[in-house]
Amino acid sequence: MKILVIGPSWVGDMVMSQSLYRTLKARHPDAIIDVMAPSWCRPLLDCMPEVDEAIAMPLGHGKLELGVRRKLGLSLKSRHYDQAIVLPGSLKSALVPWFAGIPKRTGWRGEMRYGLLNDIRMLDAQAFPLMVQRYVALAFDKLAMTSSQAIPEPLLKPRLVVDPANVRQTLQSFSLNMALPTLALCPGAEFGPAKCWPDYHYVKVAESMIAQGWQVFLFGSDNDRPVGDAIVGAIAPLHRDGCVNLAGKTSLGQAVEILSQCSAAISNDSGLMHVAAAVGLPLVALYGPSSPDFTPPLSDQAKVLRLITGYLKIRKGDSEQGYHQSLIDISPEMSIEALQDVLGSKQTSQHEIVV
Repeated sequence: MKILVIGPSWVGDMVMSQSLYRTLKARHPDAIIDVMAPSWCRPLLDCMPEVDEAIAMPLGHGKLELGVRRKLGLSLKSRHYDQAIVLPGSLKSALVPWFAGIPKRTGWRGEMRYGLLNDIRMLDAQAFPLMVQRYVALAFDKLAMTSSQAIPEPLLKPRLVVDPANVRQTLQSFSLNMALPTLALCPGAEFGPAKCWPDYHYVKVAESMIAQGWQVFLFGSDNDRPVGDAIVGAIAPLHRDGCVNLAGKTSLGQAVEILSQCSAAISNDSGLMHVAAAVGLPLVALYGPSSPDFTPPLSDQAKVLRLITGYLKIRKGDSEQGYHQSLIDISPEMSIEALQDVLGSKQTSQHEIVV
């Protein structure tokens, strides 16, 4: 059985999609699973043993380019896929499998994709409240998937696997010594400061953990480098050497590799939060306007901190820096206490944790 998956275009969504690939492999051990996604996704797909090949989608987010999609679909005909599973909800995302003539084309209805999809599902958002449930349900016959309760337990959570040789090379290239317990902080978010925990709260956490014998690494994209620099610069000089800003300096693949060697993480609701969960880190996830009721960290070692309910579509918070009050109200002390809860008394990354 050969399956082509049209993958999502965001880091967190791509990580969560691994639950689908793991489910497909559990049901069809001999299945070949190829995933078409933007080229930047490749480092994540390379960490998913269930994926046989990552096929680059050459078009940017939101671009139709009908001729390009037709040419791409026709180029896939010789692969003789048995099924396509389309994860995004857009009409254009269903075009390539249709042009490729794949016999069974599965997905949620989305933008009225009748004809493009011939195994089309009608989404009841209350029946499938989590995004990961909506992904995994597509691995099963649609008549059986009446609600998330029909998905066999346990739900297979994302589990990224890194290459030890690549990890060693990455640590050496950044001169990182993992002899100390290491806290990963992920202060950025794709949609701006309204989803971010304040930088001054991260400063307090970093100072507290460094004083207790930890080191702190900051992760993020190039857009997050300024906030990372601000956090390092605001740490008391006595502790500043214990904090390293890696935001904007690593590739996505290198960030995954370094995160896999950390001892714990504190993160905004972001793609890196999902990466931290998928590499098995004890994790404190900080939510404000966005809701963990739809995209929580998929880990048994995660604790969510949120002081409001419901989903609020907010691009700019109410503080001068754009932070949302519900995130401002999560104090550093609350996050450290939550970190203590997820760590407990066990050892992480071969270190004895003292907090």
